Amino acid sequence: MSKEMQELQKQWHFIMQSIHSNSNVVAFMNSRVGQYLDDHPFVALSLLMFIAVSAVPIAFFFIFVVTTAIMACIGVIVMEGVAIAIGGVALLCVLCGLGALSLGVTGVLSVCYVFLSTLVNYWYASRDHIKKQEVNGSLPQRSSSVLNPSASNGKNE
Repeated sequence: MSKEMQELQKQWHFIMQSIHSNSNVVAFMNSRVGQYLDDHPFVALSLLMFIAVSAVPIAFFFIFVVTTAIMACIGVIVMEGVAIAIGGVALLCVLCGLGALSLGVTGVLSVCYVFLSTLVNYWYASRDHIKKQEVNGSLPQRSSSVLNPSASNGKNE
């Protein structure tokens, strides 16, 4: 054998020696599964090949799961933001509508107040004016009963 091949064999023997002297490997090889795999090298090689070959698809699957979870979290945050934005716009529309409604109701009530207060002031002013004219005697009795229904005696002419 050449020197390079002997050097390679020594390195391989050193690596195998360090693996076999590891406490975890010793504990595994003393177990029932380890003894079975030691007795059946083809099964051990098949299991080793299966683990080595399936590592890539499992890694891709875990990457897919993590990416999906991250995208789901981002999607939930985005959907929550969209829902809050839509709710805020809906609230703004409702509040604007209520503001317009309150302005309209306030306007109608103000007009009613002005109209009723003017009507009441006119009614009391004309009633006072009629009483003053009755006291002075310048207003005939008949006109008084037309303007003031409480002064009539219940007869209709």
